[in-house]
Amino acid sequence: MHNQDFFLNALIYLGASVISVPIAKKLGLGSVLGYLLAGILIGPFVLGLVGTEAGEVMHFAEFGVVLMLFIIGLELEPALLWKMRRSIFGLGGMQVIITAVIIGLMASFLNFQIHRAIAIGLILALSSTAIVLQTLSEKGLMRNIAGRSAFSVLLFQDMAVIPILAVIPLLATLGLPANLSESALNNITGVPALPGWLQLLIIIGAMTTIVIIGRFAAQHIFRLVAETGLHEVFVALALLLVIGIALAMDAIGLSPALGTFIAGVVLADSEYRHELETTIDPFKGLLLGLFFISVGASINFQLFVSKPLIIIQFVVLLILIKFIVLLILGRVFKLKKGYEFLFAFLLAQSSEFSFVLISFSKQNQLFDEETASILLLIVTLSMAISPLLLIFNDKMVSPILARWQNKLEYDEIEEEENPVILAGFGRFGLAIGRILLANGFKVTILDSNPSNVETLRKYGFKLYYGDVTRPQLLEKAGIKNARMLILSMAEHDNALKVAKYVREKYPEVKILARARDIFHTFEYYTINVKSVRREMFDSASELGEQALAELGYSKYEAYRATRTFKHHEEQITQELYKHWLEDSGKFIQETRRFSEQVSDTLQAEKNYSIHDTDCAWDVDSIKEEARSESNK
Repeated sequence: MHNQDFFLNALIYLGASVISVPIAKKLGLGSVLGYLLAGILIGPFVLGLVGTEAGEVMHFAEFGVVLMLFIIGLELEPALLWKMRRSIFGLGGMQVIITAVIIGLMASFLNFQIHRAIAIGLILALSSTAIVLQTLSEKGLMRNIAGRSAFSVLLFQDMAVIPILAVIPLLATLGLPANLSESALNNITGVPALPGWLQLLIIIGAMTTIVIIGRFAAQHIFRLVAETGLHEVFVALALLLVIGIALAMDAIGLSPALGTFIAGVVLADSEYRHELETTIDPFKGLLLGLFFISVGASINFQLFVSKPLIIIQFVVLLILIKFIVLLILGRVFKLKKGYEFLFAFLLAQSSEFSFVLISFSKQNQLFDEETASILLLIVTLSMAISPLLLIFNDKMVSPILARWQNKLEYDEIEEEENPVILAGFGRFGLAIGRILLANGFKVTILDSNPSNVETLRKYGFKLYYGDVTRPQLLEKAGIKNARMLILSMAEHDNALKVAKYVREKYPEVKILARARDIFHTFEYYTINVKSVRREMFDSASELGEQALAELGYSKYEAYRATRTFKHHEEQITQELYKHWLEDSGKFIQETRRFSEQVSDTLQAEKNYSIHDTDCAWDVDSIKEEARSESNK
């Protein structure tokens, strides 16, 4: 019967995520909000498919946060972590202290005793590692300046959990009798109360052991397991490493997430880094999804219905306080041009560690049942609202800031009559710009990423910060006198918008565009922009050519086969566009037919002799030669 319940709950959780997350992603809401909505739907207050066990599932699924920090550690080199020390201890430390003080004062003003107010301030000052890191990863913001700053704050907060756990029993002794404080502390940390110097020695010893094992022993162990050729044993070893470190950290009273993060950083230079990352990633994703569903399912709507105004006021007040503090700190630490708002919205919620800290405070008789229940609901709702805050930032705040910054902070472009305007100077645009500049052409370069502009200016490139979707900016850049506009920007929707405007207003300007895929290419075709290149097609074709050479083709045969393939692809793109406009069913049918056609063509070219003087991409001559040979 127990097994039946387990499998039924597994079916419910997995089914909810499979249905809700794709819908949420399709609507542009993100996977985190999809998981939270799934949890709300299957929870005890909507469909009632899961009950009170959601809290237990949440504690189990918190291991996903541990795995996430291990993977992030693998992606960070120790030198990079050292460079981040100012933002970790400066920005992170100030955020925790200032936020805790303000929330504590606010709680004291609301008639909470001072020791309880301090505890509330410390608990609610933390932000959700799971939600923020998942969002940063999903939106590709981890290397963004706001994303890096948010990660630094979260890292400090993970370290701050340990002293907060130590302070809570002490705070309990300042109020009502708290004779359970020492035993409660032992239950949480797993070790008896020790002198401070001894506890510090144990922590230093544990960290040193992790570094030594990661630097010297782990390499040999992974090599021995890898040589067996059994992938499942490697998976078992990777999980053993993470779980072992997590248990060891928990046993000495440290954050398991912090311990595994350090282990990841130590292994960042290992040749097994990528294998570890790909091995752990599926477990991380599944457990994090389970965690978010559990958060949604654990929302106590009964308590919310009984005191809706009080709960809403507290949630709004919490988010507002944290947002203002983060916004000010963002400005102090020189986050500008909208990044300070993204940084503040990212960290404005409460943390999954708050669930542990509130329960711990309750065990120590610091909070009564009602206070603990209200705090848990406030934490849960703030986490559930977090994805909506980011959507609000993307849809409302960012566009307003962009318009305001256009007037105040975009670069003044020098009046130059350059023949070429290049919009977008990232990985793709940088190569185009270098080719043009090296050949003596004068180019006006525009980019909307301020950090990119700042970095590339150091290398001597003359480019301007600005939003190319603004007609005024194009006018200042000299679109009236330009011969060519190259749209190499990664924001594909914005590029289409610019192409439409220029095609209507300045039809004599030649437009060259970067496309994401074939369907994006077709969208350019609809506005009569035909000089379009798919962003990865040429580099992928060249790598395919190299693969053919490695597989036994001569260099000429590999070159010729690749040129035939590319020429065929260019020809059929025009034909497929017509079918795409007229009939989606015919489009799929023709796509399959063309795939078979290029395969036949390349096989014919391989099987029948072609002289060096022949055009390798002359498909008709290849077919004719193949037919004449077969008729002999």
